[in-house]
Amino acid sequence: MEKADVDEMIDLTVRRGIEYSFNRFDDSHKAPGSFMKMGKNNDPQEGSSQVRINWFPGHMAKAMRDVRLKISKVDLVLEIRDARIPLASGNPALEKLLHQKLHLIVFNKANLADKANIRLWQSWFARRKEQVLFLDAFDMKSIKSLSKMAHAVTQQKWQKFISKGIHPPPLRMMLLGIPNTGKSTIINRLTKRKAANTGDRPGVTRAQEWIVLGKDMELLDTPGIMPPRIETEQEGLWLCAIHAIKDQIIGEEKVAAFVVDHLQKAATPEFFQRYQLDNSEIRESQELLLRIGAKLNFKEKGGGVDYVKTCSQVLHDFRLGLLGACSFEKPPDD
Repeated sequence: MEKADVDEMIDLTVRRGIEYSFNRFDDSHKAPGSFMKMGKNNDPQEGSSQVRINWFPGHMAKAMRDVRLKISKVDLVLEIRDARIPLASGNPALEKLLHQKLHLIVFNKANLADKANIRLWQSWFARRKEQVLFLDAFDMKSIKSLSKMAHAVTQQKWQKFISKGIHPPPLRMMLLGIPNTGKSTIINRLTKRKAANTGDRPGVTRAQEWIVLGKDMELLDTPGIMPPRIETEQEGLWLCAIHAIKDQIIGEEKVAAFVVDHLQKAATPEFFQRYQLDNSEIRESQELLLRIGAKLNFKEKGGGVDYVKTCSQVLHDFRLGLLGACSFEKPPDD
């Protein structure tokens, strides 16, 4: 589409008075959840510009109780996180249950994360002598590395059986993590069949179930469990962007605005190329989304930009990795 046509669509949208700078605290379109204004020190405060985004429905509270009951029955816990937000995709409430339990942190979706940032995180965890693995669940080489590392972590325990001439029992593992980190995809790749339902949305798995991965390995799949409390607005937006939190909680428009603002500031080439955007100047996120909608020729009746459809498309493209590698979180200073 020609630049003049793009500008005309945007001008028409504005002239018609279509509101694309959405009210930050408009709750009319949101699904049930928690969306709290925050003051200094993360304390609730009337009229604050800060927001805490929380999503902890009843089935997650039940899942947390079930984990507490069954964790003693497993040899190893695989905690699945998102490589784009290695700390923010953890769950402190789950970590409290892992005391004295063999524990391997797996960062999935490494193919969607910035490679240089992954290397920084690998060094950060290595200095803390923590067992971690970055992988892409759709890459069989990564999956084989996971299986090999899981056996290595439990080797000492299994050696006790072997030294007594006893054939070791199957390795029993539990998968834990927040929603939409790819737990079910990892299971399906390990079993080489569809043993668990998958989907690019949070909350696909709702109940725990044992899955046999062969003669020497069993796996307990668990539903995604969000932290009961998300500390900062920034972490909440990161979790919304990776789709650990349902879009309906704060609305696709706010999530899409956050994503394009981040990609623009990160100067991600694929983002500008996909939507044929000029990267010579920084634009407000809402203006960027209007330009993207015009470029995609997403029109409402009357010729203005269909802002809602545009936001939905941007999130779809981002979550498929079509807008380039992206990392939100950097390692803390030592």
